Amino acid sequence: MSYILALDQGTTSSRAIIFDHDGDTIAVSQREYTQIYPQSGWVEHDPDEIWRSQIETAAEALGKAGLGAADIAAVGITNQRETAVIWDRATGAPIHNAIVWQDRRTAGICDAVRASHGETIRRKTGLETDAYFSASKIKWLLDNVEGARSRAEAGELAFGTIDTWLVWRLTGGRLHITDVSNASRTMLFDIGTLDWDDELLAIFDVPRAILPEVRSSSEVYGEVESPAELRGIRMAGIAGDQQAALFGQACFDAGSTKNTYGTGCFMLQNVGPSPVGSNNRLLSTVGWKIGGVTEYALEGSVFIGGAVIQWLRDSLGIIATSAEVEALAASVPDNGGVYFVPAFAGLGSPYWDQDARGAITGLTRGTGRAHIARAAVESIAFQTADLLTAMNADSGIHLTELRVDGGATANNALLQFQADILQIPVVRSKTAETTALGAAYLAGLAVGFWLSKSDLAHHWQADRRFEPGMPIVKSERLLTEWAEAVRRCRTGL
Repeated sequence: MSYILALDQGTTSSRAIIFDHDGDTIAVSQREYTQIYPQSGWVEHDPDEIWRSQIETAAEALGKAGLGAADIAAVGITNQRETAVIWDRATGAPIHNAIVWQDRRTAGICDAVRASHGETIRRKTGLETDAYFSASKIKWLLDNVEGARSRAEAGELAFGTIDTWLVWRLTGGRLHITDVSNASRTMLFDIGTLDWDDELLAIFDVPRAILPEVRSSSEVYGEVESPAELRGIRMAGIAGDQQAALFGQACFDAGSTKNTYGTGCFMLQNVGPSPVGSNNRLLSTVGWKIGGVTEYALEGSVFIGGAVIQWLRDSLGIIATSAEVEALAASVPDNGGVYFVPAFAGLGSPYWDQDARGAITGLTRGTGRAHIARAAVESIAFQTADLLTAMNADSGIHLTELRVDGGATANNALLQFQADILQIPVVRSKTAETTALGAAYLAGLAVGFWLSKSDLAHHWQADRRFEPGMPIVKSERLLTEWAEAVRRCRTGL
């Protein structure tokens, strides 16, 4: 029997997961890697460390499963999306650390561009003009690394999101490619024409010569050359992590929606074969392209989701491990009037406020660490509710359920509160690794391992369904109080 290998390169760790034909997990390997913070608001990764961590996990997963390259039908790649890497085409050496999607150093660049070109960018890319996306990061690298701009214009440098970087290394520099889903997150890609756009390139002063070729999300791109443990395996699927999760959740019909609770929270809704513009500051993005057919999605992005729990652990020290937060939050009957707006990197959808900063409101003498922990957990659900309200308004579709995945979905109390606030069922998938599974599905479709999306849909199973139990008048009151906390966070009142 053959298997599919998925490489899941995330914001804080690299993972490799092997799936069988039923979509069941056979082996998993994971490596965390270094988060680099050169100054406030800056976040970087070492591209070489990312590469090492990823190939180590792949080799370890194969070893755990007792498999070799000949047992793997194809490999799929999914990745943190907007993070930008530029490297020397001749040597393969990065010219600088990768600038991570969370990084805010280019907020000033984006403010200036937005004033004159914001509507053009929104119309062509479906995106807000924000430091979150790749274009301003590329501009910063070319302007701030000595000699980079002239070398880029001479064709000596290559840019990529992390998928592109991994494919380049896996093929020994033979392939410089990305897929439509990752390209659509750069702010340089026209999602209507499905090509790099010269006007956008001019706005951000990015030479076309550094850009990768854009391919579909499911096709045989080539074979792995390095490392030796993977040599000869066909590379056949690429998708940004959130699009991969949408695919892994079998959200194949227009209107089907998932939310991923990771470092941030990302809600995507399949809107079908044509992009849907947003009147509520959501993002219109490419979902995937398979067999010449492109499907689009609406997306809402929360910058700080599960990362707020890490902050409680690492910065505030009120928990020793992330797993402790559920019990601590449950030790009080409610939040005691405390609301936590974790705007550590500004606010994403639907606010897009780069200058907002985190705030905890409603503190009294009776407030304890449990109330703060509960408010932190609830902030994840409140931010998700903001996304869904905007998405319902844009698509005109009132959801009957929300499919969820990601590390924070292990917290049953969070998911119950989420269902209560949304007043719709929240359904946790049986397979926790939906992002990696989506990449595996895309790769497997390209090589005939699976035959169709309907074939894949049969494999999806629910683990648990959380039904709303809170009176609607209470949920509405809580949402009103949350909105007031957000207002204070944005205005400084």
